[in-house]
Amino acid sequence: MIPRYTRPQLAEIWSPESKFGIWLEIESHACDALAELGVIPAEAAKAVRERGGFDVARIDEIEAEVKHDVIAFLTSLAEHVGDEARYVHQGLTSSDVLDTCFNVQLVRAADLLLEDLDKLLAALKTRALEHKLTPCIGRSHGIHAEPTTFGLKLAQAYAEFERAQTRLEAARAEVAICAISGPVGTFATIDPRVEAHVANAMGLRPEPISTQVVPRDRHAMYFATLGVIASSVERLATEIRHLQRTEVLEAEEYFSKGQKGSSAMPHKRNPVLSENLTGLARMVRAYVTPALENVALWHERDISHSSAERMIGPDATATLDFALARLTGVVEKLVVYPEKMRANLDLLGGLVHSQRVLLALTQAGFSREDAYQAVQRNAMKVWAGDGAFLDLLKADKDVAKALSADTLEACFDLEHHFAHVDTIFARVFGDA
Repeated sequence: MIPRYTRPQLAEIWSPESKFGIWLEIESHACDALAELGVIPAEAAKAVRERGGFDVARIDEIEAEVKHDVIAFLTSLAEHVGDEARYVHQGLTSSDVLDTCFNVQLVRAADLLLEDLDKLLAALKTRALEHKLTPCIGRSHGIHAEPTTFGLKLAQAYAEFERAQTRLEAARAEVAICAISGPVGTFATIDPRVEAHVANAMGLRPEPISTQVVPRDRHAMYFATLGVIASSVERLATEIRHLQRTEVLEAEEYFSKGQKGSSAMPHKRNPVLSENLTGLARMVRAYVTPALENVALWHERDISHSSAERMIGPDATATLDFALARLTGVVEKLVVYPEKMRANLDLLGGLVHSQRVLLALTQAGFSREDAYQAVQRNAMKVWAGDGAFLDLLKADKDVAKALSADTLEACFDLEHHFAHVDTIFARVFGDA
């Protein structure tokens, strides 16, 4: 995790103190279950509960010698518990602790990411309603297409992130799994009831069948979901970057007092936050591939996944958390220029209404091919700078013969394009 792109709450989830604290919870709950089953003395479970502790520096010191993090932790734990520590980790294997802990951390990270999405959705909804009927040009291939509204652009983003929220909830459930099944997952050394007890105590579900490790297809789905959400972040960030271009300037990031845009050019106001979000999205997606490759472990287990997960777990979740929070701020403070949107909408002299004229001609008896040809030949004159589209159509003998001036002018009515905005908003936001 890079501090520049990591927020404190997310960093805490992946801190050594948090990790070892979860390990202690797992071992303590396991001891409670073993005591209830009569496998270990009740006094031992009580001792772990009451005196269980660890020292991070001491764990690091022990691991430097033994080269095994779980053994180092258990040794430090024993130094706090005393003689009863011999009953700790009875029948468990390292993966039981490591995998269950990793899943707890992923669940907690998902909870924070879901909170991030709630805030982003609220910001998008507010701005979408604000600009529900703010006219702007829709673009396909980067070229003017037909009129839309800025509110519809934001409503689309809302719907996309609402889908992201649903996917993340499913991904959270996918990894909310506990595995306490012993070596190669057969429960030969540990009663399945211990797993059930630990899972219940930690808000998880038992893995139906583990092979000493939790199957990594679960984690692949989790990280793939983060990657898709990152792509949605980039989609909206890219839209903002394009809208802020000098030649467009329909919207721009808030530029605070005292902010500087360039070390060389004092006039600059750059979309630096949206550009930053684009880069962060690339990184989150980059973590998906290792998660997919971790699925194919050897036989019942190996640790080829371990080193990758130690990096991608903290980095992917922290980076996405930061990106979602930053995007929310961009949306909340986005400066919108309705006048420039309208100016750009009118930039091509009415060409954006070409389809309505085409359809009107077909209704008047033209074949679609002839109608298209008639509209296009006049449109090309507009591109060449030979006049306004409506004037050229009125002067075209074939068009004028089929359509009256009033009918042509009606084809240029901007409000026609917004007749169903309320319907779309109701689909996206319900009764809002």
